[in-house]
Formats: sequence, structure tokens, C-alpha cells
Amino acid sequence: METTKKQFDEVIGICRGIFEQKLRDYGASWRIMRPESITDQIFIKAKRIRNIETGVEQKVDESILGGFIAIVNYGIIGLIQLELGYSDGVDIDTDTAIQFYDKHITVTKELMYAKNNDYGEAWRDMRISSYTDLILTKINRTKTIESNGGKTLASEGVDANYMDMINYALFGLIKLHFGEK
Repeated sequence: METTKKQFDEVIGICRGIFEQKLRDYGASWRIMRPESITDQIFIKAKRIRNIETGVEQKVDESILGGFIAIVNYGIIGLIQLELGYSDGVDIDTDTAIQFYDKHITVTKELMYAKNNDYGEAWRDMRISSYTDLILTKINRTKTIESNGGKTLASEGVDANYMDMINYALFGLIKLHFGEK
């Protein structure tokens, strides 16, 4: 588990670095996005990854690695938006946005550690393409929950689905960054 924690921290550091750079470029412009729009943004990133995996001709040079990074960062943005609600403008500064990022990635990482303990690191024996399919499944579940006004009868909410999407993307990043095993 120590190797997993180090690998998680390294790929999270990559994602956080990109998040921080984009914050400095654009500010927290994403504050205007409603959670449904964030779910759709994650969908287009996951769909692009799947298209690359299945051999659809690429006309824009964007990697699977970049797609997973975007899914992690949009997932964190989704969690922030669920906590704060959306805004009509940029209402938080860069430092505050990074504090929210750190808060939500920590909670998400702790969830992964708990599940990883229970599942015995089964994710290491999975294919990267399976993470893509699981993310797409979580997106479809999230869209249904959003269409139902956030109400569920027996299932986890949108926040749990965002955290699962983030963790599947982090698994993919670990395999792409460190190699399959």
C-alpha cells in the first residue's frame, strides 16, 4: 500500500500542478458552471479517451494521459461546485480555489485507500480501458441522478460518483505514468 500511496501522491501532484497553472491563466472561471455542465465536460473527456483507445482517427493531439488529468481536475471542480453552489462570476481567488482542491482531493484519496484495502488493489490487474468504461458508467449514473434532482433511493449521490471517476482516472494515470505493473 505504501507504493500505491506514493504513486497516488505523484500523479495527484501532476494534476494539481496543471490545475494551478490553469487557475493562474484563467482564474476560477469554472465557478459559473453548474454540476450538470461539469458532468458533461467529464463525459467529453472520457468519450475522447475511449475514441483514442478504440482507434478512432485523432485530428487533435491530445493524449489519454491528458484526458485522465482533465477528468481528475473536473471531478474536483464538480465537488467544489457541489459544496459551494455555482456562481454568476468568479467569486474565489486562486489560493482559495487551491485550498478547496486540496480539501476534496484529500477526501477522495482517503476513500480510495479504504476501498483499495477492501478490494486488495484489484485495480492493478485491470486494463486501462476498463477505467474508461467505468468512468463512462459513472457519468451515466450521475446524469440520471442529476435528472432526478439529486434524489436517490438506494444509491450514492453525485459526489460519490465524482470521487469514483477521479479515482478511476488516477488509476489510469498511475498505470500510464509508472507502467502497467
